[in-house]
Amino acid sequence: MTQDQIKQLEKELWDAADSLRANSKLTAAEYKDPVLGLVLLRFAQNKYEEARPAVEANIPDGPRGKRAATKEDFLAAGAIMLPNEAKYEYLANLPEGADIAEAINNAMKTIETEYPDLQGNLPKNYQEFESDLLRDLIRVFNKDAVKKATGDVFGRIYEYFLMKFSMQGAGAQEGGEFFTPPSLVKLIVNFIQPDHGIIHDPACGSGGMFVQTGYFVKDHTSKGVNEAITCYGTEQKTNNTRLAKINLAIHGIEGKIIEANSFYSDPHYLFEKCDFVMANPPFNVNKVDKNRDFVKEDPRLPFGLPKSDNANYMWMQYFYSYLNATGRAGFVMASSATDAGHSEKLIRKQLIESGAVDCIVSISNNFFYTRSLPCHLWFYDKGKKPENKNKILMIDARNVFRKVSTTINDFSDDQLEGLTAIMQMYRGEKPEVAGNNEWFNERFPESQYTDIEGLCKIVTVEEVAENDYSLTPGRFVGVTLSLDEDFDYKTRLIEIQEELDVLNAEALVLSKTISENLKELI
Repeated sequence: MTQDQIKQLEKELWDAADSLRANSKLTAAEYKDPVLGLVLLRFAQNKYEEARPAVEANIPDGPRGKRAATKEDFLAAGAIMLPNEAKYEYLANLPEGADIAEAINNAMKTIETEYPDLQGNLPKNYQEFESDLLRDLIRVFNKDAVKKATGDVFGRIYEYFLMKFSMQGAGAQEGGEFFTPPSLVKLIVNFIQPDHGIIHDPACGSGGMFVQTGYFVKDHTSKGVNEAITCYGTEQKTNNTRLAKINLAIHGIEGKIIEANSFYSDPHYLFEKCDFVMANPPFNVNKVDKNRDFVKEDPRLPFGLPKSDNANYMWMQYFYSYLNATGRAGFVMASSATDAGHSEKLIRKQLIESGAVDCIVSISNNFFYTRSLPCHLWFYDKGKKPENKNKILMIDARNVFRKVSTTINDFSDDQLEGLTAIMQMYRGEKPEVAGNNEWFNERFPESQYTDIEGLCKIVTVEEVAENDYSLTPGRFVGVTLSLDEDFDYKTRLIEIQEELDVLNAEALVLSKTISENLKELI
């Protein structure tokens, strides 16, 4: 299938499934996991049918002819050997009076039995759905175009459904926290080039970083994904852990996903072992218990424990500490972190002086589906080339976006390719851009890196020190002011006021503490 055909199929399937939900009593959150489970069932049969000819052809002749194919034969081919009652077509052809919910629940149990990585993670609550709704949903994923879809197409469909559910705020307390927008994931993957070794995401959500890494490996190496990389994920929330395990299974990626809290554990024991670290951690987390022995003795905090009640600079040290001597990291971070003061500034100073900070990218508002705040992408590289050891690439991409709607932005393919090319040129690599990329050609007609006011600049660690160790790109590249007519400035000003109120309250508490401490000294 062509890319356009895949996009059309994604849209048709979503429109059909979402229309069914709209006419039911279910919320998006109630609907999400069962629908994603049906996508997995459909994929499992497609993968089984796709693998069967090769599996049967590879069975050697014996004295009594060929033996029957086994579960192990299919697992070796990246497929699940499905008994008849777990096949999607069996469910689609059940007679009208059959208990469709019970049949789907049993199919899920069978898949879990045959696929240990999914044990206990598939939805088995289909009895909560009306029979007519279930039958209609089964038909949605039983169209001829879907029957012929390969594994990669199903991966795209699964990711598309995750994105659409995220846009509806389904399945997370804050809404959409399980899903990082594709534009940001692709930019992170393109910048750090994770084509080998150990890949870690200590806040992995639905596993999107691993999925995009899989695509990168396929596009840039001759190796199979599971031959080239080993994926390790940590996720605190049970439902997100399930989503990640299903996501990896659908994409044929072998990985170890553990449900755990990264603040209080390092479940994979990956300190200084990772070739690549990628993450979109929760921003501005408060109330981490810093009195726990594990936290106080954590080797992943080499630059000290931040004194503020904010975990951003804990995450930033985790990512640094997981990397081996040549490792790279890319992660999403709250915009406030580039200029944070006090103990966080001291930690940032040490990070900068370590030479590992490689690039900072400012991202505009509205890239996330459930919040409008801007953010920054941070990149570490412990294996910088000698000529870049003392340098940091600053990119201000706040004016680089494509409007998807009045509330959602993303990067166009040309913009994504062009931003990636800036990083490649900074590293001394040949930029991988199509000849018709107007965004890139207008700015870099010679295909050579040059500082561009308002967009990018290579700065030295000394320049950063002179700017009070700020890592805000706009401070270095210069700012081109523009008015976004569709941006909700009123709401943003209210948000800023709320943030200011919190800071003022913290300042009062701090002032009181200082005053009391001074009294004790006197």
